[in-house]
Amino acid sequence: MEVHFPMMLYGGDYNPNQWPREVWDQDIKMFLDAGINEATVNVFSWAKLQPAENVYDFSELDAIIEKLSAAGIKIILATSTAALPAWMFRRYPEVGRVDEQGRRHRFGQRHNACPHSPVYQKYSARLAGKLAERYGANPNVICWHINNEYGGECFCENCAKAFRVWLRERYHTIEDLNRAWNLEFWGHTVYDWDEIVPPDELGDNMGGDDTAFAGLSLDYRRFMSDSLLANYCAERDAIRQFDPDTPITTNLMSTYKGLDYFRWAKEMDIISWDSYPAYNTPWSYVAMRNDLMRGLKGRSFLLMEQTPSQQNWQPYNSLKRPGQMRAQSYQTVAHGGDAILFFQLRRSVGGCEKFHGAVIEHAGRSDARVYREVAQLGHELHALGDRLIGAGNPAKAAIFFDWDNYWALEYTSGPSRDLKYVDQIHQYYRTFYDTHTPVDLISVDADLSGYRLIAAPALYLVKPGLKEKLEAFVRDGGVLVTTFMSGIAGESDNVYLGGYPGPLRALAGVWVEEIDALAPEQKNGVRFADGTESGCGMLCDIIHLETAECLGAYTGDFYAGTPAVTQNAFGQGRVYYVGTQLDPDGLRRVMGEACRAAGVERLIPEETPLEVAVRESKTERFTFVINLTKEAAALPASLTRCGADFFTGKVPQEGQAVEPFGVLLLTQPLEQA
Repeated sequence: MEVHFPMMLYGGDYNPNQWPREVWDQDIKMFLDAGINEATVNVFSWAKLQPAENVYDFSELDAIIEKLSAAGIKIILATSTAALPAWMFRRYPEVGRVDEQGRRHRFGQRHNACPHSPVYQKYSARLAGKLAERYGANPNVICWHINNEYGGECFCENCAKAFRVWLRERYHTIEDLNRAWNLEFWGHTVYDWDEIVPPDELGDNMGGDDTAFAGLSLDYRRFMSDSLLANYCAERDAIRQFDPDTPITTNLMSTYKGLDYFRWAKEMDIISWDSYPAYNTPWSYVAMRNDLMRGLKGRSFLLMEQTPSQQNWQPYNSLKRPGQMRAQSYQTVAHGGDAILFFQLRRSVGGCEKFHGAVIEHAGRSDARVYREVAQLGHELHALGDRLIGAGNPAKAAIFFDWDNYWALEYTSGPSRDLKYVDQIHQYYRTFYDTHTPVDLISVDADLSGYRLIAAPALYLVKPGLKEKLEAFVRDGGVLVTTFMSGIAGESDNVYLGGYPGPLRALAGVWVEEIDALAPEQKNGVRFADGTESGCGMLCDIIHLETAECLGAYTGDFYAGTPAVTQNAFGQGRVYYVGTQLDPDGLRRVMGEACRAAGVERLIPEETPLEVAVRESKTERFTFVINLTKEAAALPASLTRCGADFFTGKVPQEGQAVEPFGVLLLTQPLEQA
């Protein structure tokens, strides 16, 4: 189902159970004064709700929900199952995870449950059901929040047994499994399903992303993602027994490596996620994460957590500068956010998050800078009402993001330790971001019919059906951009023979004989046909032309003069193959040519450091202009034709200064856009 709330939700995680009840009324008054209309409660309250195995106590939660409801504050109600109560570990120690070193974890921290523990499965689903039975009919409960930031792995015997069942369903015969994992290597052939062990550091894992058998480790990643998803689905189904309608979600973590979020999105009613950039995270990277979350279901999402001021768990937890929280929030809205929620609403007095920022800081004052900025944003979002809810982000270009590729590429032993999947995606995303060109991040399984250009950086795994899908896309006039380390292996990480890029060879019109790896201090260059040059590094494919033409050749080393960047006509479309990691100027040049070939247009023609993004409802076009730099920037002329600024009611003027962290929200009827 497609979920839309009647207003822009504004609030965040609230833990009144950590405070005396006389504080609750003070908090609620401050929330209302700041325009806060939502509170996420009960995220880590399992020990309070179930103090003993057969004892449940909802009295405090009753009081919390009653008080928030009376104030008209909407509630996202969590199930509390991300941190287990102490009695469960004492009575059933098997609920604790076993880590990669083979150690059984004891009571402590959070996200500490084995996903295949029958005890955890029983009691987590039971608690979710009891909560739904008690609160599901409350009209103020507008969304269910299952668990919290799912992640991690377990290597216990329960998981080993479940893994073997999962493998039987996937491969059917032990012979097919041996073939898929290439177990002739190092004499690892197995003859019985019970001989298979999870890839921990006592087995075939060699620490971190180093593994002796990528096929095994890749399948364990898939299995563990599916296992945690089964936990989510069990709680969801328990809620649905008592509440058939209220949307259900869990908070994701954008490019988090451990879970295949495209698979998860199919089981979620609405996407929500937590955004915590560091002080030096590029704003293009933050935008990319938002676009990925929008791409999971192809529609708007909830920002479940961000900090109003600072994190506490990063190496350097800088304050957000005046105006930065507001600008970052509008960047989220610009890329598809229909809620701005914080962790947390009141700062804790103890524990490891006591220095994590909050709407109400330790001083508890309404004249504090952070609170005043929160109130400003709250009143602005209230004034916007529902105008942006569900508005889309139209784009004719897309980038593939695929967790199987993410895992497999980083399990490869060679050719370079510096090759990171998300970094490759971001390099290509940044070329769209810097040129104000709308782009979606999509699954390799997505429908491509609405796009003119697909970028597929480091498409290492080409799974069954993808070759044919891409060929049909290009043959019908689409433009494909792919790169080194693409078309290397199949879904079990066995190499395609006959020359890289394997099944993409006819599309690209080239074959790659070797891959040279350059150390960080080593560089090469690429000279394009017009004589301009770009630096390149990390990896350099040794390319042979078949039907493609050379757009740029290497300038150095024994392969100087051979192709580095190529273009191939295929049907009515084109394929660009980038055989090396180009410097930003060179990559922008290639992507600019690809966009022109595809007819993918920029939002504005001018160069500007301002971020520009567009959302469209059925009746309105919203153009966001955000200055995320440290210097004032002049407004380009083309943006003066995008309507009046929502905040001032005035049509902006060419050249007017947009101050650091300044935001314009230009609105106009869609028929005038």
